[in-house]
Amino acid sequence: MRSILCHMNIVLEDGSTADSTKASGKPAKLTIGDNSLSPAFEAQLEGLASGDQHSFTLQAKDAFGESNPDNIHYLDRTRFDANADLSVGVIMGFSGPGGTDVPGIIREVNGDSVTVDFNHPLAGHAITFELEVIGDS
Repeated sequence: MRSILCHMNIVLEDGSTADSTKASGKPAKLTIGDNSLSPAFEAQLEGLASGDQHSFTLQAKDAFGESNPDNIHYLDRTRFDANADLSVGVIMGFSGPGGTDVPGIIREVNGDSVTVDFNHPLAGHAITFELEVIGDS
């Protein structure tokens, strides 16, 4: 296994930046060979060394996955705290299997039904990654 430390911009199809490690001041550590990255993503990291800059676009299946309709749930409003912000687009934490915290995005509120999307927020999108390698090991 090999790791690289890099600053990364995650750019959506419309050109907007979804996330930037430079903005947070915390570079990302990417480990090649531990199955945390898709094979297509790992292939883009091959041969990169400290000081390199590399930009590439991955289709949804190789980035954050396709949006899975099975990850969209319809919950009764009574399952939420009375003061919960149920505005469309709000991301809130839910208890998942084994007590893990699972984020869900409010997609729709219709009467007493709240539609919650548990897909990754970037699922279903082609993503451009802009990398600046600042270290490798």
